[in-house]
Amino acid sequence: MSKISPCLWFDGEAEEAANLYVSLLPDSRIEKVQKNTVDSPAGKAGSVLVVEFTLAGQRFMALNGGTRFEYTPAVSFKIDCADQAEVDRLWDKLSADGGSVQRCGWLKDRYGLSWQIVPSVLPELLGGPDRAGAQRAMAAMMQMIKLDIAGLQKAYEGKSAA
Repeated sequence: MSKISPCLWFDGEAEEAANLYVSLLPDSRIEKVQKNTVDSPAGKAGSVLVVEFTLAGQRFMALNGGTRFEYTPAVSFKIDCADQAEVDRLWDKLSADGGSVQRCGWLKDRYGLSWQIVPSVLPELLGGPDRAGAQRAMAAMMQMIKLDIAGLQKAYEGKSAA
């Protein structure tokens, strides 16, 4: 087990967010839900204070801190996706219900947390032996919102989009 785990700050949505996140990826689960024992700025007695959860094997903590703090995109969570179906599924789930999409495979979920939904093939295309192909793939990626594996591969190969 890692000594370091991210703590995500929420204003009453910690359990809801943790349940969403663990529903998306294998090897994910809620480990423990701790409730407030007394009324506090974090909530009334009996309300959820902390949710400890594992997301794709990584431990996290979600804290209902009692005040909304905005997340910055300077810290984001990158998910490596095996195929376009996984990119599409995670993109749709994480950007739903008030999330916002951004360029190059980035999005913010409805809680304001930034995610990078990245096909596993992307580093191969951007770092491939064909430097001109890598430049074309990078240029294609810079024009995309949600990353499209077929489009990235066509750009790398120098084929025009159909």
